[in-house]
Amino acid sequence: MSYLTNRFGRRRALQLGIAAAGSAFGASTGLLAQTASGGEILTRAIPSSGEHLPLVGVGTARRYDVNPSNAGAVAPLRETIQNVPVLGGKLVDTAPSYGNAETVLGNIFEELDIRSQLFLSSKVRKEGLADARAEIEQSFQKLKTDTIDLLYVHNLVGVEEVLPYLRDLKAEGRIRYYGISTSFERQHADFEKVLAREELDFIQVDYAIDNRVSDNRIIPMAADRGIAVQANLPFGRGRVFEAFGDSPIPDWAAEYDITTWAQFALKWIVANPAVNSAMPGTAKLAYLEDNLGASRGRLPDEAARSRMASLIDSA
Repeated sequence: MSYLTNRFGRRRALQLGIAAAGSAFGASTGLLAQTASGGEILTRAIPSSGEHLPLVGVGTARRYDVNPSNAGAVAPLRETIQNVPVLGGKLVDTAPSYGNAETVLGNIFEELDIRSQLFLSSKVRKEGLADARAEIEQSFQKLKTDTIDLLYVHNLVGVEEVLPYLRDLKAEGRIRYYGISTSFERQHADFEKVLAREELDFIQVDYAIDNRVSDNRIIPMAADRGIAVQANLPFGRGRVFEAFGDSPIPDWAAEYDITTWAQFALKWIVANPAVNSAMPGTAKLAYLEDNLGASRGRLPDEAARSRMASLIDSA
């Protein structure tokens, strides 16, 4: 079965009125609950500041790379971003390497006057400092913002030169947090070296129920060093939906307010207390509603997470 067909299964579940239940978690779990449309949404604190952010955000790779002048292509993206704060969300992640995504987002922010309601992250991926600075300035212009909440050195490109510059931008107040990102296991060894020696606010790393390599060293290292973790590729580049296909959600998942495979995969991630948020690609309102359901209700304990992982391992 194709990825699109599996995603259609998610839409159908939403059309049938399936929704996640809300449940507040106490401070002892590191979580706070906020009142939001559809129930309470869980947040987790950034270690370096204590600021709380929702457990699930919006990724913009590929699907936001549309012609900014194509009203039909932009319309579902605008609807999605407009409803992020309405549904209790806040996180939006993008990058210059995502084609037109920054321009599309900037236009939406300006049109809806919504930028101040969002926590916006972007990235820089240039070898030389001069080129990196130019790319960062272009991001500010395309996003039509004076402040980017979080800026990553993307895939470690130019990390030695660019990280000090990001520190300067933070000191100036132009960015609020900085970090490093990767979405490739082949970079993990180098990623660990940077993580071990640098003072960072965030890392973003590939992590999914079918891709648990980051559990071995990277995520524990980040936790030990007080660094927030965002998970990219939380559906394993579509492999998670392909593995589960049309099979029914197991009955025991209801104990954790899970009603769709997307929520199953996302809750497995964000139930890890060392992970601050998962960033699934989200280009339609139905997907936003579904994904944010994973930041509501009860989270699996470690025994349940092991059971969940075993399920996909046997798929």
